[in-house]
Amino acid sequence: MDQARPGRADIDCIVYDFDGVMTDNRVLVSQDGTEAVFCNRADGLGVGLIRALGIPQMILSTEANPVVTARAAKLRIPAVQDCADKGAALARLLDARGLDPRRVLFVGNDVNDLPALRLVGWPAAPADAHPRVLALARLVTRARGGQGVIRELADILSDGASSGV
Repeated sequence: MDQARPGRADIDCIVYDFDGVMTDNRVLVSQDGTEAVFCNRADGLGVGLIRALGIPQMILSTEANPVVTARAAKLRIPAVQDCADKGAALARLLDARGLDPRRVLFVGNDVNDLPALRLVGWPAAPADAHPRVLALARLVTRARGGQGVIRELADILSDGASSGV
């Protein structure tokens, strides 16, 4: 089945789930309760490439976690955390920014992302997303969560920007 491949002209904003998109969904918990995750440096490059295309980006996370805050700061993108209902939170964010949901790409990987994925015109998922997410996604990356999802997305958008796709 052919997937939709958005180009730069189709997207006004990209919103990422954190765990399972920017990470491989695993967490390392030390004996003092400190959490650590693995992120892919290629995704950091991808964020920069997408920024160069002029597309605003943000993170929307269910949890409130210093790991998310630190990664967002490193990437220089805003993070909204502690969202029990990602669909409602995303709707408020888009409304506040005057963005048309049909021109937003949301990347999510699990069932808590379904409300946000249903809201946007460009629902996307990593290759290893939950089956219900995969069924809803217009775009599924070859990359699994934490293994270059955003870098792959940057290539897709760049190709569309240069080729008119």
